Amino acid sequence: MKQTIKLSLIAASVLALTACNQKAQETAKVEEVKLETEIQQQAYGIGASVGNFLQKDLADKKELGIELDQELLMRGFKDALAGNAKLDDEKIREVLTALDSSVREKQTAKGEADAKKNKEEGQKYLAENAKKDGVTVTESGLQYEVMSTGEGKKPVATDIVKVHYKGTLLDGSEFDSSYSRNQPATFPLNQVIAGWTEGLQLMPVGSKFKFTIPSELGYGERNLGKIPANSTLVFEVELLEIQEDKEKPAE
Repeated sequence: MKQTIKLSLIAASVLALTACNQKAQETAKVEEVKLETEIQQQAYGIGASVGNFLQKDLADKKELGIELDQELLMRGFKDALAGNAKLDDEKIREVLTALDSSVREKQTAKGEADAKKNKEEGQKYLAENAKKDGVTVTESGLQYEVMSTGEGKKPVATDIVKVHYKGTLLDGSEFDSSYSRNQPATFPLNQVIAGWTEGLQLMPVGSKFKFTIPSELGYGERNLGKIPANSTLVFEVELLEIQEDKEKPAE
């Protein structure tokens, strides 16, 4: 069975342009762009939208080591609009499919290399952090520091908790924060990452802890964009409240 070939957006965009068989009318060279009417702005907006996409796409490919000739790209764009593309549709599909395959291979290789690097850097950081005064390491490898201690009770895994928190990577970049949203988060404690499920059960209500969470107690090998694969995570967490699970049977 033949597998459906998924082309990248840039491939789809160029293929769509090649289907345009209408000849572009020759016009005098315009020195200044006029955007006075809505239709002018719409036309320019289409071009700008394609340009913005292509700019990012080319930059992403360059980061992978694939540097495309921008002049040839523009020439292909203009030729297709004029109905005079130098490659037929079949050849365009062939070369762009090959490009997509190359991009995917390089992305996979880069992802694996980045994940390995993140794992190694995390292990080194955890080893050094464990030596610091005030840092406790649990049997699972979770590390925590008590920033302040409250006088409330500690939650259990089946509780619903209300917290304020800030999450950062080892380089200090913030990937999430309830403080930034000015809105505490509420969730069942057994439905979050393992590091949180374990760590918050150590906290009396009213406490603030700092957790350093190994990747295996966080998001593991998943790449979540702001949180790359195998990332060691640092959280500052305030436990504000424990809410009883309404579905939990009364004792």
